Order: sequence, then structure tokens, then C-alpha cells
Amino acid sequence: MTFSKQATAKDVGLPTYPGSKARKDEKDDSASVQMGLWGGSFGFKLAVMKMESSDAPEKIAEFYKKALAKYGTVLNCSDASKAAGGKDKDESSNKLTCDDDKPEKGGLVFKAGTKEKQHVVGIQPNGTGSLFQLVYVEARGDDKDKKAN
Repeated sequence: MTFSKQATAKDVGLPTYPGSKARKDEKDDSASVQMGLWGGSFGFKLAVMKMESSDAPEKIAEFYKKALAKYGTVLNCSDASKAAGGKDKDESSNKLTCDDDKPEKGGLVFKAGTKEKQHVVGIQPNGTGSLFQLVYVEARGDDKDKKAN
């Protein structure tokens, strides 16, 4: 098992937004975290960076939509009515869906990648600027052996 209070743009797989800085919610809090657990056919990795910028959420969203595009189709999970769709698709598919990922009121959420390797950007308005999180989740499990009921 690995655990670190340091995650970099490389760990998350996304560039750092120009002019942004790391954000700590509490004085003892870490602005980033990375953890992983691997064993046999099971594995899990999580990298998170909490950032803040004086730019508006929409401007940051445009930057990250372009950055996420290198991982495939960019899903906009910000609209609850669109995010709810697609639940009846084939569960064995590795295609990424919004599932229950939705932003807080006024926020934006974008995802790209696959179910096993997800890149997520969440953006919240903060006064005249924005708070945002860059997240990378990699999960490998025994799900392929289980049959859907």
C-alpha cells in the first residue's frame, strides 16, 4: 500500500491550470494526496490535487475540457438531467458514465477515460474566482469474473 500527501500534475495526468495555486481546506490539511493498493488481480490508485484560481469556472472548464480530450470523449456531468441518463447501458462495458458524479450547486464536473482509468475535474465558484479538484482514479478488480444478474 502506498500513501503520500503529495500528488503532482503527472500523477493526476492533467496539466496545472496557469496561475492556479494549491489549496488547503484546513491548516493541517494537504493540498494533494496519492494512495494506492495493489495485490494480485486487484488494484486501486487515487491521486487528487486541490487547486484555486482567480479565474471564472467557465474559463477553467474550457482549459480542462481540452486537456481531458486526450483521454477520449469528455463527459459533462454538470447537468443532472444528462448525468442521470445512460444507466441502462451494458454494465460489462468499460465505457465511462457520469453515474452518481454530480457537482455541488453552481459547480461543474467533467470526466474522461474508462471505468478503470478515470480523470475527473470538479470546479466550484469561489467569490470572483474558483476552487477546483483534479482527480485520477485507477481501479482493477475481479469484476470480470462476476456475471451481472
